[in-house]
Amino acid sequence: MPTFEHVSWAVDAAGVVVIVLGLLFAIGRFAWPGHAAKNGRYHQFRQDLGRGILLGLEFLVAADIIRTVAVTPTLHDVLVLGLIVLIRTFLSMALQMELEGRWPWQSNQLHGRADRNG
Repeated sequence: MPTFEHVSWAVDAAGVVVIVLGLLFAIGRFAWPGHAAKNGRYHQFRQDLGRGILLGLEFLVAADIIRTVAVTPTLHDVLVLGLIVLIRTFLSMALQMELEGRWPWQSNQLHGRADRNG
């Protein structure tokens, strides 16, 4: 199964690259005058950075799943994977709550926001 191991490491690397690119993008938008959001540059910076971290976490979780299921499917590794996914899911939800001001399962209408799709 070395192919799956290589795939999991590639997805891991992609997750790290996404986080780094998200950081660079957030810094670039923060430093570039004229890209100020209606809530201010600092708020926009936090939003951009948070989105990069969220996307990177998704890649890292996918890599952990690939590595555990396809490469080393022992009970210990599955339990470790469960703990890692639980921690990363909590981090993702906390970041989404901070970015959007609502939990993922709450609709936009509950907080007076217009639906983005309609």
